Amino acid sequence: MRRLVSRKKALTLVKELDAFPKVPESYVETTASGGTVSLIAFTAMALLAFLEFFVYRDTWMQYEYEVDKDFSSKLRINIDITVAMRCQFVGADVLDLAETMVASDGLHYEPVSMTLSGICYSSLTRTLLMIQDRLREEHSLQDVIFKTVLKGSPTALPPREDSPSQSPAACRIHGHLYVNKVAGNFHITVGKAIPHPRGHAHLAALVSHDTYNFSHRIDHLSFGEEIPGIINPLDGTEKVCTDHNQMFQYFITIVPTKLNTYQISADTNQYSVTERERVINHAVGSHGVSGIFMKYDISSLMVKVTEQHMPLWRFLVRLCGIIGGIFSTTGTHTQLATSVQGCIQ
Repeated sequence: MRRLVSRKKALTLVKELDAFPKVPESYVETTASGGTVSLIAFTAMALLAFLEFFVYRDTWMQYEYEVDKDFSSKLRINIDITVAMRCQFVGADVLDLAETMVASDGLHYEPVSMTLSGICYSSLTRTLLMIQDRLREEHSLQDVIFKTVLKGSPTALPPREDSPSQSPAACRIHGHLYVNKVAGNFHITVGKAIPHPRGHAHLAALVSHDTYNFSHRIDHLSFGEEIPGIINPLDGTEKVCTDHNQMFQYFITIVPTKLNTYQISADTNQYSVTERERVINHAVGSHGVSGIFMKYDISSLMVKVTEQHMPLWRFLVRLCGIIGGIFSTTGTHTQLATSVQGCIQ
């Protein structure tokens, strides 16, 4: 008996704590306006929940910055450049900050035909240039490119389709080099490079100045591990000489990057570039050497790019907020409208 009384007291206490009082069904009245509001509410809840699901499925890129402490590893330079000169007339090599000549055994010289007015890869080049223009205007497109890279996809360009009727008067220099992680200078100039005790030199004396033509197309230039789908700032760049003695300079700042997405995880590098070109004319004080010079420097900061996804618990909380907020708002509106209608009657 005492247990029964204590249970009733406990039940009464719990009832007094009820924050959601119930209305007897005899006092509940359904109206056409209430049904209309309910339909609108259910439609809004379904639509917002559907849109919220797409927000949950989407991802975003998070950027973090830290000091790059890796100084001992080698930096890989991936190169694919076509120069409008015969291969026996040009040479490519790298000098680092200490004027140490880096072995260029990884580079291959391939005679090809090249017509800048209607070159091979013209459609690909146009596409790359269009993407580059959009990337300069819409920087958020880089996130889309990061998210859509696919592991195992080809990184090389498709095979060339040179016209057999054209003589191979140009030279394609492609391959990769491993250099120290210090500032350096990759250059393509007249004559093959030869080692020298006080630096290095190029055998340019046997090449006539009339054959100088450093018009070129950069099909690919990247640093570090090659990632499929990544568009680099110089990919698709074309330059046409206006004079035989002309220098093209590219000042490159390399930023080490760790990329972690749901598709791929890689250690690579991004870079920014500033371009400059001028005619070599010693009579007017424009000194230098004709050729293509890419002077690169490595940033001390490293960027960690990570693809983030909304956690499930946050999606459920947002979903409950949508459903509960709409239900409470429309319920209060319906009750208020019913009360006003009852007062009028």
